[in-house]
Amino acid sequence: MSAEDSIYRDLQIHLDKETVGFPTTASGSDIRLVKALFPPDQAEMAALLTHRYESLDIIQQRSEGSGKSIEDIERVLDETVDRGMIGFKEEEGKKQYRNIPLLVGMVEAAAYEPTPEFNAAWGEYVAESSFIKDFLTSAAPQMRTIPVEQSITTEHQIGTYDEIKHIIETTTDPIGIVSCVCRLGAARRGSPCKVTSREETCMVFHEGAVNLVKGGGGRQISKEEALEILRKNGEEGLVLQPSNTKGPDFMCSCCGCCCGILNMHKSMENPVEFWATNFLAAVDPDLCTGCGTCVESCQVNAMTLDDDSSISVVDATRCLGCGNCAKDCPAEAIELQKKATEAIPPIDTEELFEVIVTQKA
Repeated sequence: MSAEDSIYRDLQIHLDKETVGFPTTASGSDIRLVKALFPPDQAEMAALLTHRYESLDIIQQRSEGSGKSIEDIERVLDETVDRGMIGFKEEEGKKQYRNIPLLVGMVEAAAYEPTPEFNAAWGEYVAESSFIKDFLTSAAPQMRTIPVEQSITTEHQIGTYDEIKHIIETTTDPIGIVSCVCRLGAARRGSPCKVTSREETCMVFHEGAVNLVKGGGGRQISKEEALEILRKNGEEGLVLQPSNTKGPDFMCSCCGCCCGILNMHKSMENPVEFWATNFLAAVDPDLCTGCGTCVESCQVNAMTLDDDSSISVVDATRCLGCGNCAKDCPAEAIELQKKATEAIPPIDTEELFEVIVTQKA
């Protein structure tokens, strides 16, 4: 094995111990994917990071024997941050870095300007590795679903759409808007989105927004523009999926035709078992007219019409509680019901990653 290949193997092994993992493959697509994501010097630095934010001093201590100065380490790490491959924040004037998951994280950063090498390696890797299974069965989901604003009754406001609205209204950080990477990829493949023609639908908050705006990967928007984009996302039927934390780092707005996460959901048996969601759609058979609007609105195939009665039926193993069916029902025959057991998200991404890694150990 060459010295360069050894760097990439070390990084793959290291990342496999972190968050949702990076399992090996027999064909070598794992190493081809790591190579497509990191140049050698950045791969070497990423292998020194963990899922926790850590200072340059700690990272340099880990690099002892490499002969690299703290200035060299800082330069390479900053270059890796600019490419969106690792996490970064400044706290009390000190830089801190951490690894981010392969998904949601590295893959999205690479997919905005995908190289042929990345496209080929990612396709092969997903097809033959256990990564998707590991991603879906982690101790805590990375994402969750919250209802769209138009579907929520007064008693359901706390802990749903309002938390995103509150974050937007109270944040002192920039709010970043980016084009949906799944929708862009589908358009490149000749399959434009069937739900919306808008590309800028996904948001980034906190230090992620700071890095995004600084690196030019998206643009900064006002609070008013953010709220208007969320309103349109809900109006058009997109599923609101923030990171699974009380203070979300990002908010995806997803369609069933392009979104990789929702397409995973549709391909599984009993997918809700692996999702963080607190609501379930319920149909009032006395009000339902069997018009089928809810079947068209549902992005995950959780709604059907009964063959005999033509009344809408909710598949509880698939319903994400996104509220699109309730919002669109002309007969007002559908409401969201709170589940008996509430899925309470971790405080922040650091706590989420800690839960995932601890359960893997």
